[in-house]
Amino acid sequence: MTREEVFTLIQAHLADELEVDPARIGEQTRFKADLEADSLDLYTLVQELEDSYGVTMSDEQAARITSVGQAIDFVVEHASAAP
Repeated sequence: MTREEVFTLIQAHLADELEVDPARIGEQTRFKADLEADSLDLYTLVQELEDSYGVTMSDEQAARITSVGQAIDFVVEHASAAP
């Protein structure tokens, strides 16, 4: 799995879930400030990442992730560490 693959999944999920143009979503995009995502939107993103990549994210970890790039970093780091 590459950063680009993870980014593509996150971008598609957010564009669909939040009904925004995928072109508005980049690695620097902040979930709440830029996309006006609420806690339910972020919860569904976490579920999508867990289901797609087999990573587990605690509530505390999820709360610290505020941008698309941070979410990608988390998945890349934790998915490659998984057995």
